[in-house]
Amino acid sequence: MPASKTTPAKATPSARATRSSSAKTATKSSWKKTEVLADYRLAKLSREVSLLGRKEVLNGRAKFGIFGDGKELPQIALSKVFQDGDFRSGYYRDQTLLMAIGQLTPQQLFAQLYAHVDTAHEPHSSGRQMTAHFGTQLVDEDGEWLPQTSMKNSASDISCTAGQMARLLGLAQASSLYRAEKKLAKHTQFSKKGNEIAFGTIGDASTSEGVFWEALNAAGVLQVPMVMSVWDDGYGISVSKKYQTTKESISELLQGFQRTKTKPGLEILKTKAWDYEGLVATYQKASTLARKEHVPVVVHVEEVTQPQGHSTSGSHERYKSEERLAWESTFCCNTQFRQWILKKKLATAKELDALDAEVLEEVKTAQKEAWKAFQEPLKAEKDAVLTHLDTLKAQVPQKASILEDLATTLKRKNPVIRKDSMVAARRALMAVKGDSSEATQALSSWIEAQSEANHDRYNSHWISETKYSPLKVTHTPANFAKDAPTVDGRVVLRDNFQTLFDRHPEMVVFGEDSGQLGDVNLGLEGMQERFGIHRVFDTGIRETTILGQGIGMAMRGLRPIAEIQYLDYLLYAFQTLSDDVASLRYRTKGRQRCPVIVRTRGHRLEGIWHSGSPMGMILNGIRGVHLCVPRNLTEAAGFYNTLIQGDDPALVIEPLNGYRLKETMPSNLGDFTTPLGIPEVVQEGSDITLVSYGSTFNVVMAAQPLLQQAGISAECIDVRTLLPFDMEHRIGASLQKTNRILFIDEDVPGGATAFMMQHVLDQQEGYRFLDSQARCLTAKPHRPAYSTDGDYFSKPSVEDVFDAVYEIMHESDPARFP
Repeated sequence: MPASKTTPAKATPSARATRSSSAKTATKSSWKKTEVLADYRLAKLSREVSLLGRKEVLNGRAKFGIFGDGKELPQIALSKVFQDGDFRSGYYRDQTLLMAIGQLTPQQLFAQLYAHVDTAHEPHSSGRQMTAHFGTQLVDEDGEWLPQTSMKNSASDISCTAGQMARLLGLAQASSLYRAEKKLAKHTQFSKKGNEIAFGTIGDASTSEGVFWEALNAAGVLQVPMVMSVWDDGYGISVSKKYQTTKESISELLQGFQRTKTKPGLEILKTKAWDYEGLVATYQKASTLARKEHVPVVVHVEEVTQPQGHSTSGSHERYKSEERLAWESTFCCNTQFRQWILKKKLATAKELDALDAEVLEEVKTAQKEAWKAFQEPLKAEKDAVLTHLDTLKAQVPQKASILEDLATTLKRKNPVIRKDSMVAARRALMAVKGDSSEATQALSSWIEAQSEANHDRYNSHWISETKYSPLKVTHTPANFAKDAPTVDGRVVLRDNFQTLFDRHPEMVVFGEDSGQLGDVNLGLEGMQERFGIHRVFDTGIRETTILGQGIGMAMRGLRPIAEIQYLDYLLYAFQTLSDDVASLRYRTKGRQRCPVIVRTRGHRLEGIWHSGSPMGMILNGIRGVHLCVPRNLTEAAGFYNTLIQGDDPALVIEPLNGYRLKETMPSNLGDFTTPLGIPEVVQEGSDITLVSYGSTFNVVMAAQPLLQQAGISAECIDVRTLLPFDMEHRIGASLQKTNRILFIDEDVPGGATAFMMQHVLDQQEGYRFLDSQARCLTAKPHRPAYSTDGDYFSKPSVEDVFDAVYEIMHESDPARFP
C-alpha cells in the first residue's frame, strides 16, 4: 500500500477531542500558576532537546538518536506522584519523566547522545548505551547500597521491546514483601513499610510481546503496587495498531483483567496524552490505589503523538497519511497544553513566548557545553598523538612519509573520536617496528597507558569489581565428622538452605512447586512451613517473570533465589537473563547490580525436554552471570554459600540424578563454600587429563576402574564452574604433566567442550604440551531420546569414555595399548 494511502489511526480529530473519563477532572482553583508554568517549561525543554538531538545525529555528531517527544505531558503528570523510594522500569521514551524527577539534565542527555564515557557527564551508562536509556545509581564506588528510600530510582533500560516488564514485577513485589515480612522492617534504606510503587512504561505496540501479558497476569495474581503506563501513539514504528492489537485498544483487550468488587485483578484507567487535567487526575487515582492498597494499575494513555517519527533512522511521513500528520500537529500534547494555559488565563501568550525563547537558549547552551566537554579530552589525545608523530619523524626519518600521511589524516578529523587517535598511533607504531628510539618507546608507552584507560572506559565492570565479588569469598572446605550420616543428596541441600534462611532474613526462594511441595525433588522440603509464605512461595508456570521477580527483588536489597524447574525451560527466560541480568552491571559501569541466583536442575534424566545440557548456548549468552555446574548436591550447596556472600548474579545447575544419590552430611552447613573458577583435581594421574563437569563428571569417574584395569592412569578434573573458567590454569598444569587431554560433556558437539578446549589450548597455551591430539567427547548433535536406552545412545556413557581414552592412548603407544 502506498504511504499516502496508509490508513490513519482510528477516529478523526473531532471524534478524538474528548476529555478523559476515568478520573475526575481537577477544578480550576486547584491549579497554581507557578506549578503549571514550571510544567510547561519542562515540556518545552524536553521537546527542544529532542529536536536539537535529532539535528545532532543528522549533522554527524552522533551515531543514532531516539527521543521522547510527544510524551512530555503524560510523563510530567506521572512525575507528580513519583516519590522517593519509587522505581521506574521503563524504556527509551522517558526522558521527560527523568527530567521531571530530577534524574536527568539536558546536558546529560546530549552527553549520552555523543557517548561521553565520563560518568560525571553521563551518569546513566557512561556512554555504553544509546540515547534515552536511563538508570540511576544504586550502589557507590565501594559496592555499598545507596539509600533508595531517599532517592527516586530507575532501573537501567534495555532496548528489547517489553524487556522491562519482567523486572518491573519484581520491583513491585519487593514492596509487598517489605510490607508483609516483619523481619525486614529494619531495611529502611530499601523500603518504608512497602509504600513504594514500581512505575512501568511501554509503547503500545510492545504490548503485543508475551512478557507484557505474563507480567500483567502475575501482577494481578500477586496484587503488587505497580502502575503500568502504555504510551499509545497508534503505531509500532511504521505498523498501525490494527495489525498489533485486537480491537485496536489495549485497555479494551485487558477488560478481563479488570478487578471487580468480589475478585481481585487490575485497575484499568484511560486518559488522553494532551489532556493535562485528566492526566493529573488519572495518575493521582492510580498512585493512590497502588501505594495504599497494592492494587496494580494500567494507565492507557491514548492519542499520543510522535512528532519526529520513531527514531533518526527514518521519517514518519513515509507511513502516516496527511490526515494523520495534520491531526498530530493539532493534538500535540505541548500545543494543547499551551492552549489550555491560555484558556485558563494562567499566562499570556507573551509570557509563554518568553518562556519558549528562554528554554531554547538553555537547550542550545546545554548542547554546546556537552559537546565541548565531550570533545576536549579527545582533542587532547589527538594533540598528543600528533606530537608523538612529529617526534617520530625526526628520530625515524626513513619512515617520515608514512608518518606524515598519518598525521595529515588525523589533523583532518574534525570532530575527532577516540578511535581516530588510537588508529593513527597504532599504525605509526606498526610502521616503525624494529626501531628502538626514545620516540618509539614513548609512543608505545602512550598506547599502553591509553589501552589501560580504554579498558576501564569500555570493558570494565562486566562482573563485580567490588570487595563483595563472589570471586573474593574465602574458600572453606566442607567438614565431615567421623560419625557423619550418609543421606540423600537433596537432604544436604535442604538442610544447608535452612541454615542460610536462618541467617539471612532478606533471602527468599520461589518458583513452580517451590513452596507447598518443597520443590519437585524436595530440596526445599519443609521450608515454607518454617519460614512462611512470603519467603518460600510458589509461582505460576511463567519462567520469564519468575526471573523478573528475582531481578527486581535483588535490585531492592533482597537476596532472591529464582527457581526454574528444569534447565530446558530456562529458554523461556533466556532473553531476560542474557539482555538484562548479564549486562546490568556492565551497562551501568558498576552503578547498578542484581545479585539474583537462578536455581535450576538439568543434565541426564528422561527425554528431550527433561535432560537438557545446552551449555554452549548458555555460557555464550550470559557473560556477566556466573555459571555453576556442580557434580553433586554438596558442591551445589557450597555454591549457594559462596554466592549469598557476593554481589553478582549466578546460574546454578543442580544435577538431576543427584537428589537420591547418597552423600555424607557436612558438619559446617552454611559455612563451607565451593569456589568459583577453581577446578578440582578429584583424581590424580599421569597418562591423560580428563576434563568434565556436572553429571558427566560422575560418568567419567565411573569409567576409572575400567581404565585402571587397562593400565591407564587418568587425572580427572571437575571444572565446577564454566563462568568463570579455571582462573588459576590448573587444567593447563595438568596437561603439562600428562601431555594428553580429553574434554567430556553432554552438550552438543562444538558446545561447552569447544569452549573449554579453547581456554586450555589457547589462553593457557596448553598446545605446547600436547603429545597427542586434544579431543572432545560430547553428546550426539540432537536432543536425547527417551528412556534409559535413549540416554545411553544419545549421551556419553562409561564405555564411550573408556573407548575415547583408550583410542588416544593407543595412538600414542600402540604396543602398550593394542
